[in-house]
Amino acid sequence: MNTSQLSDKFATALVYATRLHSQQRRKISGVPYISHLLSVCALVLEAGGTETEAIAALLHDAIEDQGGSQTREEIREIFGNQVVEIIDGCTECDTYPKPPWQERKRKYITNLRQASASVRLVSLADKLHNARSLLLDSRHKGSEIWQEFQTGKQGTLWFYRELLQVYQGHGVLTEEFARSLAELEKI
Repeated sequence: MNTSQLSDKFATALVYATRLHSQQRRKISGVPYISHLLSVCALVLEAGGTETEAIAALLHDAIEDQGGSQTREEIREIFGNQVVEIIDGCTECDTYPKPPWQERKRKYITNLRQASASVRLVSLADKLHNARSLLLDSRHKGSEIWQEFQTGKQGTLWFYRELLQVYQGHGVLTEEFARSLAELEKI
């Protein structure tokens, strides 16, 4: 069900996400993290996503970055099981310390292959916005952006290429992700 109007539940999610991520900043640019969450949410809505998917987009990093299982249960109580299921599908890890990078990424890709359309939509919107942000950051800082990533350019682009295969068939967002990936490979 596509929604042309969002309910009070969406407004609650917006405030909740803002509060939860208020101290977080984007890795390279340093802009407030809520900008990423808003962008992912916008991409989901513009692609015809439901209010539930939009709420999950706002909260897609909450469990991983802001409290693990305790945050998961709080989100479940406020927003319901469907939202949590989508977030869980977009969560690489909710334990600390995190497993090694390659292990986390491979597991994420494997899980995404069997994921629901809702999980794939939110995941694609997330990775598309990340790729767009990297392109913008590269215009300001050049190839030094890759120093911010544990596995540098090679690992990041490997992950994105693998994801692109999983995202095939998701229309215009997949096409834009592919274009962004091609541009990133030129940096």
